[in-house]
Amino acid sequence: MTFKTKLKAYLDLTRAHFAIVWPLLFISGLLIAFRENNYFSLPLLITVFFIGLFGFEAGMVLNDIIDRKVDKLVNENEYTRYWRPFKERPLTSGAVSIQEALIIFIIFIGITLGLIATLPFPNNLYLYIIMIYAYSAETFYNKKKVNQKFPFAQLIGRTDLTVFLVAGYLCYGHFSITIAFLMLFLYPWAQAHLGINDLGDYENDKAKNLKTITILYGIKGNVKWIAYFTLINIGFAFLLVVFKLGMIALIGFSLSFIILITANITLIKNQTSDTALKLLPRYHASLLIYILSIIFSSILPIPFFP
Repeated sequence: MTFKTKLKAYLDLTRAHFAIVWPLLFISGLLIAFRENNYFSLPLLITVFFIGLFGFEAGMVLNDIIDRKVDKLVNENEYTRYWRPFKERPLTSGAVSIQEALIIFIIFIGITLGLIATLPFPNNLYLYIIMIYAYSAETFYNKKKVNQKFPFAQLIGRTDLTVFLVAGYLCYGHFSITIAFLMLFLYPWAQAHLGINDLGDYENDKAKNLKTITILYGIKGNVKWIAYFTLINIGFAFLLVVFKLGMIALIGFSLSFIILITANITLIKNQTSDTALKLLPRYHASLLIYILSIIFSSILPIPFFP
């Protein structure tokens, strides 16, 4: 196997083209903590960026390691092409061995652990606890969705994304009401995103016999799941803006609201897997806009209330 082929396989394994989003989510939480404490540190910002990067990439590799057997049951399609820049699942194709994947996972985890160790106490302890929880939730999600009658995998497992933002905040901040605002904001977005992600991969999930939202409740039920959680997300996002972020975030959040609402209208009108796959980038765009809005509002705070 040539170096170029192997490199492409590693980029598919790590979903490299999405890599920048998750460290930005991580540092957006940190910047809120900076704002609340009237503090800023460029070295800490850089450290936290790389904690988010390697922590996320480790999760991507872990996902493929856990799913390597059921992934053999699928046919590669547009869904695979969206998530993998070179359009294959390298563990099932044989381009990357399980041993290689485990080594990469261990390296990423080792780097993440080392970077977390440089944080002040007790913030480093907070991050270690969240890290253990997040990978446990990811593992639970992938294992539980194989055999369930109620969506415990989805409701519990996707808290791993929710705590990602909180982990960024706790790299410098401490337990406060802000954490509740952040979790209530991101958790329903994670659930809506999960719903549209599953609907986009409906045929493969049927082949793998996974108990996704679409399998459990049908396409109409999944569309309702997406719509309800989107509305909840918008409601809590507005509260986050009013009580924690301020006027600048309102502009960006409003754009995300428009993207999410129009996406749901389109999906309600045309309830198909192909439509969901086409709308998935809009959900990712809404998250990126949320993140950038948090970052800019933390740098240039203009509160609603003096």
